[in-house]
Amino acid sequence: MLVNYEREDTIATITIERPERRNAVDAATATALVEAFERFDEDSSASVSILRGAGGNFCAGADLKALASGERKPLRPEGHAPMGPTRMELHKPVIAAIEGYAVAGGMELALWCDLRVMASGATLGIFCRRFGVPLVDLGTIRLPRMIGHSRAMDLILTGRPVHAKEALEIGLVNRLAENGQAYDKAKELAKTLAAFPQACLRNDRLSLLRQWDLTTSEATAAEIEFGLNTVESGETLSGATRFGGGEGRNGVFQNQ
Repeated sequence: MLVNYEREDTIATITIERPERRNAVDAATATALVEAFERFDEDSSASVSILRGAGGNFCAGADLKALASGERKPLRPEGHAPMGPTRMELHKPVIAAIEGYAVAGGMELALWCDLRVMASGATLGIFCRRFGVPLVDLGTIRLPRMIGHSRAMDLILTGRPVHAKEALEIGLVNRLAENGQAYDKAKELAKTLAAFPQACLRNDRLSLLRQWDLTTSEATAAEIEFGLNTVESGETLSGATRFGGGEGRNGVFQNQ
């Protein structure tokens, strides 16, 4: 089994199961990851997914040993990306639980996720710089949008390692965890997201994702359309009714 899919309540955990290769992704694993995330997106009982790697590492990127042995992943603008799901637009959020190494294409996988929880001893980096392997899983696009052009240029050109403290400071990750606890902290975060009204959360998320490709006027129209979808779902009236009944007064914040 290259990729494992498990669901606990509304949380789906997708695990890359190649610890002997630090969860490096060959062609078969890329296909298995796509299939797992298609399953998650179609699973009406799953609200949030967590992506992790088995054996103490998130993902070491593309499997260069497979490449050296003659395996060739298709590299074209249409279809799925070389690492698998990094061109997919899901309707629900994904959280990366990062332990060990998340480098090269593995870092691109983490960038594709909506949120990232990083263990204090983990390492990010464009390590493929030293081997002449290009970023073709949207790394050159997502990284500058996430941390700014200058910082992204530094990381992409130098390929240097990025440790947890710096990753949090520059906005590359969202939460830190003790070593071995990234998955547990990611699960806590996933439960927080899953407890919110889902139509509103998903519509706001998609509006945020799609605005990058739109003009301001187009993005405004799209945001209004997503907002109307939420209102029509009934969640807004339900939430307003709960607020009117006293929930959330005086800044008290509860997920329910």
